[in-house]
Amino acid sequence: MSGLLILAISGLATFVLLYAMGVRGGLLTLSAAALLFGGAGYAVAGRPNLPGDPREASENLRIPLDLSGARQAFYGRFNRVDFWAITADSYARRGETADAAGVWGSAVRENPRSFALWSLYATALTDHAGQITPAAELAFDRAIALAPDQPGPRFFKALAQLRAGDVEPAREVFLQLSAEASETSDWKPLVDGALLLTEPQPQATGS
Repeated sequence: MSGLLILAISGLATFVLLYAMGVRGGLLTLSAAALLFGGAGYAVAGRPNLPGDPREASENLRIPLDLSGARQAFYGRFNRVDFWAITADSYARRGETADAAGVWGSAVRENPRSFALWSLYATALTDHAGQITPAAELAFDRAIALAPDQPGPRFFKALAQLRAGDVEPAREVFLQLSAEASETSDWKPLVDGALLLTEPQPQATGS
């Protein structure tokens, strides 16, 4: 794994940790730019070979991210999502991504109308396979169909697309979500931070 990719993943984990600790407003936006979207923006969106190199995109997706802060921002805390997340997260932290996906699979079987659980199941399937599989695509689309006005399912699908190197569709979703969000939305800093990842990066030119 390249040093830039390590920086990207570390930055995202640190950003989510800051969010979970209650950092908000301008400080969070600055932290996003500095920690996540400085190094990660170059590593994910600023490398012209990434979208054309499936191996690099797959490597990004094979690194499960701790998105608990994002999950809580979109879906809240101390609810049935958290009930399933406790077990799923423990598996994911140990690299047991198949078991983590299995937990979320059980969750949607017991709660087939939960858009939140479907989106998290899709994310877990993506982490395990290292790509957005047809099953993950169907799960994302199921979540969005259940709650088309909810931002969470669209955010997590766009994030998976971004990690896979499919930048343009992800950017369109982040732009839409940013426009929909109020200034007081808990999740707006996460969307705006993710949007920064999709900004075109200046290309080095030879002299």
